[in-house]
Amino acid sequence: MRKTLVILGVIFSTTNALAATPQDLLKQYEAQAKQENSAFAGFSADRGAIFFRAERMHSNGNKVSCSTCHTSDPRNQGKTRANKVIEPIAPIANPQRFTDAAKVEKWFGRNCKDVLERACIAQEKGDYIQYLINVK
Repeated sequence: MRKTLVILGVIFSTTNALAATPQDLLKQYEAQAKQENSAFAGFSADRGAIFFRAERMHSNGNKVSCSTCHTSDPRNQGKTRANKVIEPIAPIANPQRFTDAAKVEKWFGRNCKDVLERACIAQEKGDYIQYLINVK
């Protein structure tokens, strides 16, 4: 019986880690955002758009933003600093975006550190995804 419960727990946690849709990820980030901030009132595509385009002064002296690599139009391909192609970040142009929770967390981890020089909070992640799923 205990072995069965452990196996079911692994299956459910694995299923949870592999979100099938951006909306599934938003539900996960919503739960995290509520833990981080009891006043959390939902995600905002408008805040996500501002976050995506906002230029920040990096400690290296360069202005950076999400759109530095992903372009100002998230439906277009972008380029890394090493000139590698980045597929479009908007799900309308790249349906695979925001469908794998582990991959999403990996890239938020890297990119938030690169752009913000800190980890993103759940509300920032949710606002960002909310904006991008509303891009038509």
